[in-house]
Amino acid sequence: MAFTVTTLAWAAISFSSELRATGELENVHSAIRWGTDYFLKATRKNKLYVQVGDPVKDHECWVRPEKMKTPRTVLKIDQNTPGTEIAAETAAAMAASAIVFRKTDRVYSRRLLNKAKLLFQFAKTYKGTYDGECPFYCSYSGYNDELLWAATWLHMATHRPQYMQYIKEEGISANVAEFSWDLKYAGVQVLLSKFFFQGNQALQKYKNQADSFICSVLPESPYHQVFLTPGGMIHLRDGANTQYVTGTALLFTAYGDLLRKFNQKVFCGDKQFDSTQLRNFARQQMDYLLGNNPQGRSYMAGFGNNPPKNPHHRGASVPVEDANKEVSCPMSFVNWYNKLSDNPNELTGAIVGGPDKQDNFIDKRSDSA
Repeated sequence: MAFTVTTLAWAAISFSSELRATGELENVHSAIRWGTDYFLKATRKNKLYVQVGDPVKDHECWVRPEKMKTPRTVLKIDQNTPGTEIAAETAAAMAASAIVFRKTDRVYSRRLLNKAKLLFQFAKTYKGTYDGECPFYCSYSGYNDELLWAATWLHMATHRPQYMQYIKEEGISANVAEFSWDLKYAGVQVLLSKFFFQGNQALQKYKNQADSFICSVLPESPYHQVFLTPGGMIHLRDGANTQYVTGTALLFTAYGDLLRKFNQKVFCGDKQFDSTQLRNFARQQMDYLLGNNPQGRSYMAGFGNNPPKNPHHRGASVPVEDANKEVSCPMSFVNWYNKLSDNPNELTGAIVGGPDKQDNFIDKRSDSA
């Protein structure tokens, strides 16, 4: 959730004029504030409430959220049970959102930034991976990427030297070929490249790593590592693969804009790539999801040709019923989960997990992809 808010805030900052032109900027701001309002309520000094519910029990019942009767267990992190990844990512979300609201609501922006500072301090003081959610959404990459991500957004929001000092002296980075909710290094590298282009030579390695990310993805690069389907879509792994497609498209677009602004290029061995090539690749990835693919179909609910009708989503697949009607969890899978008819509620705008590595896709509710 925090990663979603952070990246949405990044989009609101970098593409505000485009969002305004389409009449969506206020909707984006509302979506961000919905998340940050929650984070503010969940934050106390050296304490962050990070989960409500029992994921095992929740997965035993296929019902609409308002009909849930499963335990609403509350989990938190504090000095005794640290969770550096969650604290740092939430700090990043608040810092990025503080930038978004600075011009329209300075009081709210300042409140977010103050919380972000405290959460970052907490994250790096009480270090530890939080495993309370496992086997659901475990952190596989560790917390160093989240700490660096949070420090970068705090630097962008405050320009205070201590955050740049952390980035230069304590930050741990890595060459990666993925950008996702669990792995933020590539996003950090793109963001910090701006400051390198502006003259901060100490950030050379981050620019080099951003280039390495680009080189690992572009199919024309001699260092290409990422698998592309026959139709040209990035495929990192089965199960919700389109998250990597959209994340990569965001970074290619953002980095392409930086290359254009500072008249730079990416060098991959004896080949070079400019901003236009990066943006074209990003556009090709998104066009694939919206219909330009071997199936000739959209992977966004409610949009384009033959969009998915059965996303793996309780609220979309379970019809509205009498509020007082009791729900049987075992029968919920018979009545709604395994039912072959289309979802009664369109999950407009949602992108499903998408096709497999051979561009094949089955619109099936039981397939969480």
